[in-house]
Amino acid sequence: VAGFGMARRPSAPRPGSGPTPIAREFGNARRVAGKAQKIISRVFIEARLGKVPRVADVAPVVEDIFASIQRNPYAFSGLMRCKAESEAAYHHMLSVSALMVSLARQMRLPPGEMRLAGMAGLLLDIGLSRVETGLDSVARAATGAIEDAELLGRHCLVGRDMLAAAGDVPDEVLHVVMRHHERLDASGYPQALVAQDLDIFSRMAAICDTYDLIVSGAASGRAIDPAEAMHTLMGLHTALDEDILARFKEALGVYPVGSFVELRSRRIALVVDQSPSDPDLPTVRAFYSLETGKHIQGQTIALAQCFGEDGILGVADLDALDLPPAEDLREALLSGKERTDQIPYQNTSVVESAATMINTNGTPERR
Repeated sequence: VAGFGMARRPSAPRPGSGPTPIAREFGNARRVAGKAQKIISRVFIEARLGKVPRVADVAPVVEDIFASIQRNPYAFSGLMRCKAESEAAYHHMLSVSALMVSLARQMRLPPGEMRLAGMAGLLLDIGLSRVETGLDSVARAATGAIEDAELLGRHCLVGRDMLAAAGDVPDEVLHVVMRHHERLDASGYPQALVAQDLDIFSRMAAICDTYDLIVSGAASGRAIDPAEAMHTLMGLHTALDEDILARFKEALGVYPVGSFVELRSRRIALVVDQSPSDPDLPTVRAFYSLETGKHIQGQTIALAQCFGEDGILGVADLDALDLPPAEDLREALLSGKERTDQIPYQNTSVVESAATMINTNGTPERR
C-alpha cells in the first residue's frame, strides 16, 4: 500500500487557467448526473431482470464524472449533497464513484487507476439489484453492529458473481464489489478479512462508501451535514486505513463543500470551495445573521486569506432557524440561481462580484 505514495502531501496546482469555478461546474455536474442516473437506473433494472452489466454500459458515466472532477474537484460531490430526485441506490452509486475519483486524485494515482476507482465505486452495490437487502440495512451496519453478516454480505457475493460473468470487468473492480464492507480489524463482512488481505482500492472504497452512507442519512432517512459526517468517519479510524483516511479528509476538507457552518461573526455560511493549502480553512458564503435573525447580502469569504478576521466556530444548527430545507439552500447557494419560490433572497455566483442587494424586508432588489 505504501507504494502508492499516500503519505505525500498534495503538490501545488499546475500553472494555467486553474479549475473551473464551482458555480459553473455545478451546472455541468448537474447535466452529467442527470445523464448518469438514467444509465445507472437502466443498468440496475436490467440487472434485476437477469442481464449482466458490462463495462461498456457504464464506462461513459465514469468518464463524465472523471472529467467533471478534473475541471473542479468539489462540484460533483457538492451536487450529490443537494436534493436527489433519483432512487437512493442510484444516487449512492454515483456519489461513491465521484468520491473514489476525488480520493484517487488526491492520492496522485495515475489516470488509469483513477478511472478504475471510479468504476469500482459505480458498481460496488450492483448486487443490491438482486437481493432483498436494502441500502438502509447496509447503512445501519456501516457504523454499528452487524446483526446478520451473511444476509448483509449477500449483495457483495451476488454483485461480484454478476460482474465476473460479464468477462470484461477488471479484477480491481471485482475486489471492491466483494470487499468494500471489509474492515482492517476483521470486523467487516462478508468474509471478515484482515488488513493484509485488503487491496488499496477496497480500502479506498470502504472509506468512500461509509462516508456517503453516513452523509446521505440512508439509515435514518435524514441527511447529515457533510462536516458532521466527516467527523463521524474520522472516529472509525481503527477499522479503516488511516493513511487513506487522511488523504480523503484532505480531498474533501474538514468542512466539505456543502457544509453549513457558524462563523465567529455570528453569521451562518455554506462552504462553497476548499483551500488547497489548508483543509481547515475553506471558502464560505455567508447568507444569514444570527444577531438579526434575517437573511443578509451574500458574502464570499476565503478563510485562508482573511488573516483571522473571521473563522468557523463549528457546524451550524439550522433546525432552530426559520430557513428553507437545507437541500434547497445548498443548491441555491452552490449554483447561484434565483429560487425566489423557496429561497427568500437571490444569491450571486460564488466566484463573481455581487449583483444583488437585500433590502431590510429580505426582498431582492437589483443595483
